[in-house]
Amino acid sequence: MASIEGSARERLILALDLDDAVAALRLATSLGEYFATAKVGLELFSAAGPSVVFSLREAGFRVFIDLKLHDIPTTVGRAAHVLGSLGPTFVTLHAAGGVEMLRLGMQGLMEGSRKADEEMPIALAVSVLTSESRVESGLLETRISHAFAAGVQGYVASAHDLATIRAVAPSMVSVVPGIRQSGAPTHDQGRPATAQEAFAAGADYLVIGRTVTAAADPKAAAESLVSGLLG
Repeated sequence: MASIEGSARERLILALDLDDAVAALRLATSLGEYFATAKVGLELFSAAGPSVVFSLREAGFRVFIDLKLHDIPTTVGRAAHVLGSLGPTFVTLHAAGGVEMLRLGMQGLMEGSRKADEEMPIALAVSVLTSESRVESGLLETRISHAFAAGVQGYVASAHDLATIRAVAPSMVSVVPGIRQSGAPTHDQGRPATAQEAFAAGADYLVIGRTVTAAADPKAAAESLVSGLLG
């Protein structure tokens, strides 16, 4: 992708890990100059449902729906059809579900977005949760190979796994969560990385959560993060 300078906002995703849609929208709006995309995960989607996706889109954000769909193939296909109709830019499917589940998930996203006259979202295969401190040998390659075979366009993975995954699927879009500033608390992240380390490893997008949202001054934390990338 392009260099960091001039494109940081487009490549940073704000994780709205809240259970209140009003608070989430307020937080996103206050940080909109630093983040073009807002992530709606399981907590916020469970609390607010599809309406929060529409609210964020109306506020000018691209939306990343991060529900890590993982169930029998038919159920995932139907759920993905619903999510595709909401107009998100990214949607996650868990790669542990296998090729057929991922394939039907892709089909659901395509049909749902087409029916709603929306652009097809970028499907991201979740490889291994970044809370895991160790990854079983060969697991990443197997899961990403399944995602690639199913036509999934990208993946979510730790910065530490990017080199391994690129050897299997060099053209897929990479999204890296678990970003922490150097010396900051890692919380429940087993394999964190700084933003600089993740981009140096080849990440296309970064998901930024508590390193900004849990800061005493989120806007100052976002400014520090972006300044560090441009510095």
